[in-house]
Amino acid sequence: MGVGSIVPDPNARPGTDAAGGNARRIYGQSLPTLRYWMETEVHVFGFSIAANVLLSFFPFLIVMVSLCKYWLHWPAAEQAVYLSLAELFPGDLGTFLQRNLRATVESRGPFQVMSIFLLLFTANGVFEPLEVALNKVWGIRKNRSFLRNQLVSLGLIFACGSLALVSITFSAMNQSWFASLIGQNSRLVTVAGVMFFKLVALPASMLVLFLVYWLLPNGRVPARKLLPVAIFVGLALEGLKYLTLLAWPWILAKFESEYGPFKFSVIIVFWNFLASMIILGGAEWTAREQGTRAEGE
Repeated sequence: MGVGSIVPDPNARPGTDAAGGNARRIYGQSLPTLRYWMETEVHVFGFSIAANVLLSFFPFLIVMVSLCKYWLHWPAAEQAVYLSLAELFPGDLGTFLQRNLRATVESRGPFQVMSIFLLLFTANGVFEPLEVALNKVWGIRKNRSFLRNQLVSLGLIFACGSLALVSITFSAMNQSWFASLIGQNSRLVTVAGVMFFKLVALPASMLVLFLVYWLLPNGRVPARKLLPVAIFVGLALEGLKYLTLLAWPWILAKFESEYGPFKFSVIIVFWNFLASMIILGGAEWTAREQGTRAEGE
């Protein structure tokens, strides 16, 4: 055997080197995204998106519940909205949102002109910093004008609202079907409604992410590269939700001691900041892996 020969380690397990190589490759691919998350400008984008989500979230709920209650006259769909709130937000936060949403919808009546106006105005505020951030990721130097951004944002609002309504509709149909089989007051009806909502809501959220990644940048981006990252980011956001559920007692106690009566608002802003960082990180990773820059309009 030559001096320079490498003697195999008899104690090494098969696949160890391959596993180590995969871990190093994943770390090498993720390191630029971690650096991207550390940029001050990205934090500005993330908090701007989170603040506008807080402003638009409750008006959006009012519009959805009013549509189901007063226009469609569909109690099952209305109940599906409250069911989704209980599933999305844990413990006291979900109860707080449901109680105040019921009271607001009952007191304001069927035609929510102000809620619709606030929803359109504030939701556009979500897409403005998101467009600038995505343009920067894809190397697009020119942002849309304010008017064009409002038009694109309006289209995305209706698309997202339609997908949310489809999710609510299917959940309501499933819950009504189960109720007709085993009884309206059965615990299984609620459980089945939650499970079916999960099955419908996750693909809908992935489709929303795909539309945002594809349509919002002010340039042509490769659509075929966006579907995998939309799926991955959708799963990551679902994972973030379950991590929040696991840490909820600690989160609630900590934010209550620091922010008092504003705890729920701060929790929503902070959670949406983390979600926006995941969304922007997915866009950065895709643009970097693509290795090319989109063409600006």
